[in-house]
Parts: sequence; structure tokens; C-alpha cells
Amino acid sequence: MAKAGKRKPLAEINVVPYIDVMLVLLVIFMVTAPLLMQGVKVDLPNAPSAPLDKKDQEPLIVSIKQDGTLYLNTGKDQEKAKPKTQIISTVEKVLRNKPNTPILVWGDHKVEYGVIVALMTDLQGAGAPSVGLVTEPGP
Repeated sequence: MAKAGKRKPLAEINVVPYIDVMLVLLVIFMVTAPLLMQGVKVDLPNAPSAPLDKKDQEPLIVSIKQDGTLYLNTGKDQEKAKPKTQIISTVEKVLRNKPNTPILVWGDHKVEYGVIVALMTDLQGAGAPSVGLVTEPGP
């Protein structure tokens, strides 16, 4: 006669508690991730940076002063403010002749972020594949 109380032991792992913990962690990360993406007020022009590699081509440098005036480092009137349309047309002409010319923006740290972004967008529209920002070496 067989014993009625004897059963074979089960070798299964109960994963329900692990799923519960995983879902709680997922919710926590979903809630905290947008908070980590918030911007912090920083002084961007002071950033640790390394100098660019020496290249054969001299970069075009567009400078923006605190009052929003624009300057371009070409020609004899480098210290004279120029309108944005004139700077964009000059950049287009230079890039037509030398398409690999680097374009750099020197912006005063008090210039609004939107003004810098608008200038970079216009420079990319003029044919610049990428536009770099120049910063002061920080601590």
C-alpha cells in the first residue's frame, strides 16, 4: 500500500514577488527621470575644454556681444558690427569655396540662449555641417 501523505517536492521559484519589485522600481524610475532632466542655471562659457586640433583651415568665428551685436573675423572691418544677413551671406560664400571650414560662435555669457541657438540654426542653414561653441577654459 502507498503512503497517502508523501508528495514529490516542487523545484519551482515563485517569481511573483520579483515582478512586484520590478514594477515598483519601474514606476519610481519613470517618476524621477523627468526630474533629472531639468536644467540647472550654470555659467556655460566657463567650461573645462581642450583646444581643437590644428587644422589646415582657419575657422570662421562669429562673435556675439552682450547687447546682441554680431561680428565676423573676416575682412578688414573685423571690429565693426555687421547685420546677421550679411554674416550669413559671407558664411555661405566661404563654405561654397571651402566646404570644410569650421564655424565657431563666441558668445558673451550674458547673451540669451535663444539668440545663440537662432544664430547656430541660421549658420547651419547657410551650409555649415556643424557649428562649435567657444568657451573659456574653466577650473
